[in-house]
Amino acid sequence: MFFGSRATQLPKRKVFKLPFSTDNMDRGRKISGGKYHKQRKRRLFEVQNAERHVTIGQQKRKQLRMRSGLRKTILLKADTVNIRVGNKIQSAKITNVESTPQNQFLARQNRLIKGAIIETSVGKAKITNRPSQEGNVNAILLETK
Repeated sequence: MFFGSRATQLPKRKVFKLPFSTDNMDRGRKISGGKYHKQRKRRLFEVQNAERHVTIGQQKRKQLRMRSGLRKTILLKADTVNIRVGNKIQSAKITNVESTPQNQFLARQNRLIKGAIIETSVGKAKITNRPSQEGNVNAILLETK
């Protein structure tokens, strides 16, 4: 970094610009029209699992084998929720998903996700966990019926 009169005497550098467009790289083609080939396949730990959608319905769980042989129980459908009322926890029936913080269309599909406001037999509740990861639905009571 130069300060003072020397800074004004330095010539401005030209910005280097590629002689071809880099848009083709995203499409999988070279400038000549040839294909870019992958170096290798994905490793097992790099492969993504299918997205799990938890909806309202008769309870349905699935066990997945995780890394190092551990088992994870995931939830696919749920009809009950563990609601915290004061210092006690009680089970209640889920009737409807009213709103979701991520996307309003997920509420129309009755998807149970973290932060969703649900209508239960006890009253309105907010889901506090991730049902697709943990295998159950936990919530806190917002207002009673």
